[in-house]
Amino acid sequence: MAQRYDRIAGLIGLFDRLLFLPPQLRRRAAAGLRLNPGDRVLEIGCGTGRNLPFLRAAVGATGKVYGVDLSSGMLRRARALCRREQWENVELTQCDALEYIPCEPLDGIMFGLCYNTMPHHLDVLRHAWKHLRPGGRIVIMDGKLPRGRGANLALPFGLWLMKHTLLGNPLIKPWNDLAAIADEFEMEEFLFGSWYACWGTKSAAAQGYDLLPAEQLLAAE
Repeated sequence: MAQRYDRIAGLIGLFDRLLFLPPQLRRRAAAGLRLNPGDRVLEIGCGTGRNLPFLRAAVGATGKVYGVDLSSGMLRRARALCRREQWENVELTQCDALEYIPCEPLDGIMFGLCYNTMPHHLDVLRHAWKHLRPGGRIVIMDGKLPRGRGANLALPFGLWLMKHTLLGNPLIKPWNDLAAIADEFEMEEFLFGSWYACWGTKSAAAQGYDLLPAEQLLAAE
């Protein structure tokens, strides 16, 4: 998986255009986290850093942005972006998201176009939820099959894209996973339902950062 992303690291902007990624999707996904200056936010699957400007703007110079990705090629470009912009409060780490341990509780977590690509996505979501503070929010941003009869027509093409590009399994429904555990849930679709962002809030009454029972997530599948 990491080697595959290394090979296409320089083509992410092209993929955005070829796959008609709505220009407002990244900005809207970040805005829906409701971050404030001084907050701490993590992007899982930060890639080349195309979401970092929106997250950095939300938390300001007094906040902290963490990013994690498996691909060294992707992170090389993200780090170059941070150097150009002189972002001293952005920290990027190469590792599996399931192995990443934040050094502090997080106010927001973004899954940036990666949830459907992870074979262990439920485990990663549970792991992320553990490190989200009570009242914090998670956003999952990704592509999906369009609504209605168009979904059946698009399925063969979606499966082909999954195999040959950077998109994940189009049959996974991350919004169900997040809705099953969130105290507050909302979702927006873009471009006739082919792209989406969904947000979930961790209950402010949650005690500590304990993992949720696996059954809650498995029930969403």
